[in-house]
Amino acid sequence: MPSLVTPALPAGSLGAQDQPHLPVRPGLALRPWRDDDAGVVRVAFDCPAIQRWHVRRVDSDDEARAWTAQWAGHWHEETSASWAIVDADDRPLGQVGLRGVLLAEGSAHLSYWLLPGSRGRGIATEALGALTRWSFTDAGLHRLALEHSTANPASCRVAMRAGFPAEGVARGSVRHSDGWHDMHLHARLATDSVSPR
Repeated sequence: MPSLVTPALPAGSLGAQDQPHLPVRPGLALRPWRDDDAGVVRVAFDCPAIQRWHVRRVDSDDEARAWTAQWAGHWHEETSASWAIVDADDRPLGQVGLRGVLLAEGSAHLSYWLLPGSRGRGIATEALGALTRWSFTDAGLHRLALEHSTANPASCRVAMRAGFPAEGVARGSVRHSDGWHDMHLHARLATDSVSPR
């Protein structure tokens, strides 16, 4: 049955090119994950807060390497993408990424986490801002959404500072280790005039 709507973006819009390196500001950038980042990934997923909000843990170096290696395939499949947030010495401080990419709809969900020592300095907000700019201006996406548990006010502050207004609450929509959580939805459109604060 043919669609009556032209896809917002054609297949190959992302995967036909290499995943880009994205500048954030002097001393901060986004780059694709590498095998030698696996140690940082293992440390990150040992963090109780990352485990709580991302409902994952990494139990071995092999699992950490598999986590870093998966992203090249996801990029070329155009289903998701992840970048390491790195400092001036190219050391990962966290991750920011696109999940649930739908080229036909021109949409994706954002995710992020930071290592404990990198929190509280505005790095997540800046990284989300850089990825948002690229997603709208270079990748051609139309809508980006960000969800977080209503029990996670820090993520709410990051979303608002990155220029993602709240749209509502999806009740009992995500299961965490302590049960079902209401999720706060934030989103931006490429046509919005909202600027990160």
